[in-house]
Amino acid sequence: MGKTPPLKTMCPMNCHPTLCGMTVTVREDRGVSIKGDPDNPDSRGFLCMRGHAAADIVDNPRRLLDPLRRDGTGGELLPTTWDAALDEIAAVMRRVGRHAVGFWQGHGNWANDYAFGLKRMQMDRFANLYGCQYWNPAMVCWGLGGFGAGITGALETSTKEDLGAHSELVILWGANTVSQANTFPHVEAAKRRGARIVVIDVRRTEAGALADEVLLLRPGSDAALALGMMHVIIAEGLHDADFVAAHTVGFEELAESLRDKTPDWTAEQTGLPGARILALARGYATTGPAMIVMGGSSMHKGDAAWAAARAITCLPGLTGNFGKPGAGIGPRHGARSHGVAFNDLTAADRRPPGARIPNQMEAIVEAMESGALKVLFSLGSNFLSSFPDTNRVKAALQKLDLLVMHDIFPNQTTREAADFVLPGTIWLEEIGAKSTNTHLYLADRILPPAGQARPVHRLYQDLAARLGVADVFPWADQEAAMNAALDHPVTGHATVESLRANGGRVALDISHLAYPTLEFSTPSGKIEFFSGRAADMGLPPLPQAPARSQCGPLTLTNGRTYAHFHAFYDHGRALPTLAAREAEPQLWIAPHDAEARGIAQGDAIEISNRRGSFAARALVTGRMPAGVVWMRDGWPGMNVLTDGGAVLPETALDTFPFSVGQANYGAEVEVRRRSG
Repeated sequence: MGKTPPLKTMCPMNCHPTLCGMTVTVREDRGVSIKGDPDNPDSRGFLCMRGHAAADIVDNPRRLLDPLRRDGTGGELLPTTWDAALDEIAAVMRRVGRHAVGFWQGHGNWANDYAFGLKRMQMDRFANLYGCQYWNPAMVCWGLGGFGAGITGALETSTKEDLGAHSELVILWGANTVSQANTFPHVEAAKRRGARIVVIDVRRTEAGALADEVLLLRPGSDAALALGMMHVIIAEGLHDADFVAAHTVGFEELAESLRDKTPDWTAEQTGLPGARILALARGYATTGPAMIVMGGSSMHKGDAAWAAARAITCLPGLTGNFGKPGAGIGPRHGARSHGVAFNDLTAADRRPPGARIPNQMEAIVEAMESGALKVLFSLGSNFLSSFPDTNRVKAALQKLDLLVMHDIFPNQTTREAADFVLPGTIWLEEIGAKSTNTHLYLADRILPPAGQARPVHRLYQDLAARLGVADVFPWADQEAAMNAALDHPVTGHATVESLRANGGRVALDISHLAYPTLEFSTPSGKIEFFSGRAADMGLPPLPQAPARSQCGPLTLTNGRTYAHFHAFYDHGRALPTLAAREAEPQLWIAPHDAEARGIAQGDAIEISNRRGSFAARALVTGRMPAGVVWMRDGWPGMNVLTDGGAVLPETALDTFPFSVGQANYGAEVEVRRRSG
């Protein structure tokens, strides 16, 4: 067999709202060659090093290819058969009862499915029909940011195409090239038209190279900056009084609450000079249309939590920057354009009654500790590196009767805690689809499954057969299941066959403008500066800045790099291309802080706090302000440092269809040199 002609698919690296097309050529040795797809209207031929490194996944010697069972407590993982594994797993599930069984999934479960969500729905469907626990993993990433935006009423986002064509001011607030590679060509297009670009972050990121101005603020002070901007806008009469009167709730209460949020107060909170705060506020209010692109994950951890997105999303409401081209809130991880939807296959209405473990990280850990949760399935996720306060989580996992993992590579959790490890198919070995904010793309099967790897929907089918759960997979095959989800007006009632006939994609029938009808995602249908819904939950009804809680000398922050994104390839360790780029953890530290500790470039260091310690190398750089250190997230063991405490009360957890039960993830640390 010779090599195949190039076949179109999607990158498996889930950098939403950036999702890139690729072409794959299969060689005689089953290896593949990968290039960016020039015909993909979202990525237009672009493919970053993560995408190119996806070729390392195929025929990788570290792939999981056989079911594994741990030989006793603390023993080795040894090969077994699928039938033997499933029989034993189902027997334990029957013994503990459905309420003590839980399902968790991560990005590894959506490598060819992100934002379409069929595989997420299929897990939820099994859990609903069986009646066990399951949780929405948005709580690890963007859920708290979504909560803050949703309380204001600004869940929808405008598209990158709208930004590039119409925005006159773009504020990249915690957003970086690394996470939104396909948005940035449109930011560049706006800049070529004369738009002003402002970057707000806690370090000098790659996005700063494109900016007219970079503002570095203290971690957790984003809400304070937004409040200070609103103070200036109202005090100087720069708000859009007509828009405020027609489309918002609570302006008078907001204005009163902002009286003391002066530039001097804001400067003290953020570390920014008052003159720059004044200039930013005036520029935002008077340069229109203006669009804010918020970061998706890191800026919503630690002190900022949901308060940052809550305050930031009030700014477009105050200035009338909603419902018009080039304005409002731009692409955000986990957000959708106006009109995007697919058919719901989760069978939530058929769920039997019973106790639920809340959609909250701390509640899940407490359930393991108490014995309320006895069997946990972790699908495409490195549970230990995803959850904060790793030592506590590891101890909780050890109390389970059974931890079952389904993945494509070993990771920290499979090595240290799993009882069964089941081999999953990679993105080229099964059919799927991925959705951007404007298009849906087919990710067709290109290779047969390697070894004994199986797609995750087979796991639900096989468990259902053993447990007597009906209607879990009512379709002839996964292609038929896709058609059931695709049969929606937004896709033009597309099918897999129609996608194949159309070059593997369909343009979604959406609005490039968020909230084109000015009907917002709140009980009032308006932008809510004052939220009665928040008050009913026991939360502040008005946007507020959280109190600064720094109790250590250095605040640890994190984010993304081009060599890493998610856990399903062992955080890049399994892929030689990425592992060579980042051989070991690096901590970015300011020269002032390094000198004070006798730390030089490349020194071996220990990062520690009361929860634990973590080893890394020092990267001394002027791109960090004093008092703040930064590391890319996902390094196994790093979350031993972070706070696992709950952020929101249980009354808030079911407000939106995504999970908002994120832990704090904050960490104040000390750093010292170590030998080695």
